[in-house]
Amino acid sequence: MNYQNKEHTFVVCAYQESSYLEACIRSVMSQTVRSRVVIVTSTPNPYIQKIADQYHIPIVVNTGKHGLAEDWNFAVKTANTPLVTVAHQDDIYGRHYAEVILRTATKCSYPLILFTDYYELREGKIVKNNRLLKVKRFMLNPLRFRLLWRNIWIRRRVLSMGSAICCPSVTIVKNHVQLPIFKNNMKSNIDWQAWEELSREKGEFAYISHPLILHRIHGESTTSQLLKKDQRKAEDLYMYRKFWPEWIARMIEYFYQAAEKSNDISQGTVGK
Repeated sequence: MNYQNKEHTFVVCAYQESSYLEACIRSVMSQTVRSRVVIVTSTPNPYIQKIADQYHIPIVVNTGKHGLAEDWNFAVKTANTPLVTVAHQDDIYGRHYAEVILRTATKCSYPLILFTDYYELREGKIVKNNRLLKVKRFMLNPLRFRLLWRNIWIRRRVLSMGSAICCPSVTIVKNHVQLPIFKNNMKSNIDWQAWEELSREKGEFAYISHPLILHRIHGESTTSQLLKKDQRKAEDLYMYRKFWPEWIARMIEYFYQAAEKSNDISQGTVGK
């Protein structure tokens, strides 16, 4: 299928009064190929409305169940296009993101999701390499090869080692997947769980190994808060058990947690 810009939507999930929201909006509005843009929120307020009015973007309010999974599912449902990127309000998309996603989707025969590499954004500085990024890129390395995008065994092996796919970099092909895609049984790993379930399906996991998004790491982010509360460990073990016996799951979790610590800005380092 020849995917065009009219078939892709950025759905920006806005929550409360984030000082990062406008930077995200500017990034999706400044694409080399212009996609549709919609803001969804479960916390409507004058701040979000002002930004939406400034950039002439429609707002859709989630008046149903709230929570991370529910909000993401609502975002996917809101998009009236086959391709939907659930944009997190903290993150910044490179100018060529939509262009590359559309070009890659067109090359696929039956894509399920498309996703890219990423850099981190910490305290206004771009981090291109640290321990966690190196680990994730190593894990995703087999999917650099297009011939392996349809290989269920390969992508399950990739996911069996950790949550390597950067969630805000993902574009979902909603007419190729079963909706709702996210389950409300965890706080942090609902995306990893969704990709694990999709990995069993026939179709392509299209990996674009160019960093096309800046993923912001800050103290108020969900992941950083979970790491501080040590809740991530239990969720990681839950996911590893989907792939491995208990003793292997615990061993992998131990080493992956060591790399994941770089996501906690309280550590004060960004790696090299």
